[in-house]
Amino acid sequence: MDPNTQQRIATLVTSSPVLVFMKGTKLMPQCGFSNNVVQILHALGVSFETFDVLSDPEIRQGIKEFSDWPTIPQVYVKGEFLGGSDILIEMYNSGELREKLEVALAS
Repeated sequence: MDPNTQQRIATLVTSSPVLVFMKGTKLMPQCGFSNNVVQILHALGVSFETFDVLSDPEIRQGIKEFSDWPTIPQVYVKGEFLGGSDILIEMYNSGELREKLEVALAS
């Protein structure tokens, strides 16, 4: 990944306490996995921002390298990679996600 793309991603992941790199937007997800993440975060009442990777091919590919995670969506909390759709579903079902977000967003 070129340094410019890496810097753009680094800036993005710290631009919001909770940021989701996804296909589409939180108002109009463009894939089921992205929609799952949006619905989970809405169910938890968490404020979050999104970045539509379909609008930027460099970010779409670069975020996979940045996180060393091959799929979209990707969720970042306070600049730290949390996981994708499957991980968020597991964490939500176990209650771990609510706890992790409460702790992260309280500090």
